[in-house]
Amino acid sequence: MTRRLTFFFAFIILLTASCEDTQKSKINNTKASTNKTSIKIKDTTDSNNINTAKPKKDKLYLHDEPMIVQEKLIPFLTEYGKKNHENKFRISTSFGDIEVLLYNDTPLHRANMILLIKKGYFNGTFFHRVANGFVIQGGNSDNRETSTKRNNMGSYLIPSEFEAGHRHTRGAFSAAKYAEQNISKASSPFEFFIVQSDRGAHHLDNDHTVYGKVTKGMDVVDEIAKQPIGEGEWPLINIPITVEIIE
Repeated sequence: MTRRLTFFFAFIILLTASCEDTQKSKINNTKASTNKTSIKIKDTTDSNNINTAKPKKDKLYLHDEPMIVQEKLIPFLTEYGKKNHENKFRISTSFGDIEVLLYNDTPLHRANMILLIKKGYFNGTFFHRVANGFVIQGGNSDNRETSTKRNNMGSYLIPSEFEAGHRHTRGAFSAAKYAEQNISKASSPFEFFIVQSDRGAHHLDNDHTVYGKVTKGMDVVDEIAKQPIGEGEWPLINIPITVEIIE
């Protein structure tokens, strides 16, 4: 009887340990799928570090508040846009520079982009998706620093600004968005893409907000688009970027 009980408890312990290991492996091996005809947000954060960053006062905080909240987003960006009139910036990469003009008739997206540039958010992020003949996508990375910056900035979405009427022609600078539970087609504040196709990407019109255009460096965009990719259209070499405002 004692031998049977010992065997029973040993079996229960082994079964419990096996379930725990299986669950961990599922978390660590999960990868976001992508669709070449859409611009989805790719989950590049470390699953073991999500929401673990402790808030602390640094250059990414806005005024005296630690985060941007959705309820105050429109008045905040509207006021920020009135005080910050810049609308040109440069993306620097190892392949060369890309210069972008932001449209004034998409004021929320313009203000948010200028805000993030001034706060240094994009420095150290990557062109993390390359789809030759379609788009290149940037503004994210698998570095812990990027997820910490996002946590510090806050969790919010930018309302679409389709009424401006800008289309996804070659060189269009547009906002990526979350596909799930996003009926309003609101934009990600952190990720953008540049249309590389000569034909444009007009199936994305009125689905993503175009809020700027490349004015210089489409040859650089084409070169980045040619880079070899792995699973999920992630380039096999890192393509880090730095972004600065220009006159």
